[in-house]
Amino acid sequence: MSFVNIISAIGNNNSVYPLLVRDCGVENPIKIALTYKQNIGESPKVARYAVRERSIDEYSTSAVWLGTVPAVEYCADKFISKKGYSPLISARLFKEDTVKNPVQGIEFNIKKFGNSASKEVQDAVADLVKAKENRKAFENLMSGKFVAAVAIPMALIGFIIPKCIFAMSRKISEKEKTQAKNEYSDIFGKSDITTFGQKKNVAFTGFASTVANLTTPDKMAAIDGGYAIGRVLTARPGYEPFDIGFKMAGMLYLNYVAPKQLEKLFDFTSGKLFKSNVNLDPKLLNNKEFVDDVKNKRFDFLEKMNGRQMLEYIDNNPSSRFTKYASMFKKVTMLTDEYRDPRVFVDLKELETFGKNIFSFAKDGLSAPNLEKFAKKALWVKSFNIISNVVLSSFLLAYALPKTQFALRELFTGSKLEPGLANIDDKKAAIKV
Repeated sequence: MSFVNIISAIGNNNSVYPLLVRDCGVENPIKIALTYKQNIGESPKVARYAVRERSIDEYSTSAVWLGTVPAVEYCADKFISKKGYSPLISARLFKEDTVKNPVQGIEFNIKKFGNSASKEVQDAVADLVKAKENRKAFENLMSGKFVAAVAIPMALIGFIIPKCIFAMSRKISEKEKTQAKNEYSDIFGKSDITTFGQKKNVAFTGFASTVANLTTPDKMAAIDGGYAIGRVLTARPGYEPFDIGFKMAGMLYLNYVAPKQLEKLFDFTSGKLFKSNVNLDPKLLNNKEFVDDVKNKRFDFLEKMNGRQMLEYIDNNPSSRFTKYASMFKKVTMLTDEYRDPRVFVDLKELETFGKNIFSFAKDGLSAPNLEKFAKKALWVKSFNIISNVVLSSFLLAYALPKTQFALRELFTGSKLEPGLANIDDKKAAIKV
């Protein structure tokens, strides 16, 4: 993968790649190191336990996040296909366009693409017809897919993993006590380690109808939201629920909200400072064919179009350059060279933003003294913005958030130790007594 492709991937805040870079590459190792440093001064034993818990927690959570969601969806798609339905059909198509000149919807797409001579398109239309005629059964299958994709990782990350980690710490502690011939057996109680098992599970009643049409970013946020609730509910008694709650709230904000805010800030600021247009993806800015298309004024028609008109243009001009780039960046899904896939819902707002950004770049680029230099400058400024965003958001997640969490912990408890492990050091407990 080229440098530009890597920058493009980690710059897409609607994908999992920025999360992967921040979590596994930056955040996890730094947070583990900070956890050790925070606890070692007061208790080497608690530091040892805390680092073990944090290491297992962070990387097992990342593994579940990266592996469980695609695995569950893959299995669900296989099951849906065996039932005779196409998992490619978007449930959002059932909400028909109600404007005067509709551009999509399951009824509309069946009529629009039904006369196509393409076998691929006819098969896709047949899929739509079967889903329409068996709407309830199809929607139940799709809802079940989304529920499983959300609920399974949510249960693993929010409830099962922390319970297993707490049980591991309890078992290790008990083993160490036995080996020490019960030297401090009357000092360390089991309540702080064992009571997590008494927490109640979260019910997912009515969740299917809520998540059936969620986008990928919505689903990611829903999983992490449930994960946060689960971690608070399974926290050990005392200050730990607040400690974890603060951390999880900060993580949700810094993972899903802050990067998009920073992206807008960096792009706006750099655009003013460097007189550059940086709203396009680096892969497009680095595409020589795209620059040639701009030079040949092939995007002037986009100026006065909205998303609906752009989709109509794509359907009427499947071989156009705009169609090619819209397909390249997954704003539309082309089934053949002549037809888009009628089973796939098109987000008209995203398509319109994409088209307007192309026109805006073309307008500014053609006004510049040299279009090629303008595009190259935009590429490097955009790349710098993406790297800066990843570095700053990673710093906030990996360093600023834990430091703030530790400061609040010490303020409220008077101790730097992990609140769920504070009583695990028998020697310190004996001194206090």
